[in-house]
Amino acid sequence: MMGKKLVTAQKRGETRALCLGLGMVACSMMMYFFIGITIVPFYTKSVWTTETVCKVLKANIKDKVFCPNSKGSEDEEIFPYPCLQVWVNLTASGQEVMLYQTEDTLERNPKCSYVPDKLENSKEVKAQVEKIASNFKKYQTFPCYYDPGGTQTNVILSRLYPSKGLLFAFLWPTLMFTGGCLIIVLVKISQYVSVLSAWQ
Repeated sequence: MMGKKLVTAQKRGETRALCLGLGMVACSMMMYFFIGITIVPFYTKSVWTTETVCKVLKANIKDKVFCPNSKGSEDEEIFPYPCLQVWVNLTASGQEVMLYQTEDTLERNPKCSYVPDKLENSKEVKAQVEKIASNFKKYQTFPCYYDPGGTQTNVILSRLYPSKGLLFAFLWPTLMFTGGCLIIVLVKISQYVSVLSAWQ
């Protein structure tokens, strides 16, 4: 009687462990798919792939400009902000080019190097832009990214999805997939050992 109960409990535990392993594998596949359709296209689309050193030539704040907070936004989401323009000397080619914060900054407003997040307080926006401009004037030399193919003559300060960020995004689903496969393999080994013991 006790033996039957033990065997039944063991089978239930194996079934639950197998379901857990399969669930982890399925979740990891969904995460791979999500990363593949969201992050990877942005990473492969970016042409600013080579890192170099930029030296600030001038950082000026122009008059306020209007820019939508996002593509396809309505008129009420358009907000004014001071336009910061940063020109740098590209060490790799010696050219004078305009610097943008990220790839997204160029798409949102090619006239400005920095596009702030929408803030209701215009004084906070102005103080934020002035602080960034003073930092550029203070730190004259810094790493930046340029397009080695020459399709984009401007440079960016940081990539939205760098190589390390992409690897980190794939780390968690890989660990989950490995853990799920390991659980499935251990359950199968346990079942094989149980069958072998019963046969003997």
